Amino acid sequence: MTREEYGDIYQTGRERTLRFLLSRGAAPGLAPDIAQSAWLRGWERLSQLRDPQMIVTWINSIALNQYRRVIRAERLHQQLQQSAHGNTCLDLAAIDVARILRVCRPPDRVLLEAQMKGVTAREMAREQGLTETAVRIRFLRARRSARKALEARSRKLSMEVAAKQIAA
Repeated sequence: MTREEYGDIYQTGRERTLRFLLSRGAAPGLAPDIAQSAWLRGWERLSQLRDPQMIVTWINSIALNQYRRVIRAERLHQQLQQSAHGNTCLDLAAIDVARILRVCRPPDRVLLEAQMKGVTAREMAREQGLTETAVRIRFLRARRSARKALEARSRKLSMEVAAKQIAA
């Protein structure tokens, strides 16, 4: 593919890539930068393109992966929120999630952590050589197992509290 051909496809496909990113939840101020970066990366790796007819789809997949990287990086750099009284607010949800993951079996913990990080069933299936359906079923079973472990722990704590109240 020549430079001019790629430039012509870029002129028509850039808008499609922008719309694609916006449909995936990218912020309007962020989407143009990611789209531009994806088209640049596509140009740099043009030798890896197998079917020139699929170039916009290929670029869109590059853009989606870059968007996911940006989202993951943003999660790592969130600022602490300030309350009205100047005290730093704690993220209690993160503490709860950590407690939930502690009561899970190790294989379930790995699955749930991957899902929370945004890994899709398709990505995990491709990585492990399984079908998407098998991975989805594993996700479902891991969530059920975590729920049962939490319910068992809750019952145990309730009984301990009741026993202490009776003893007091």
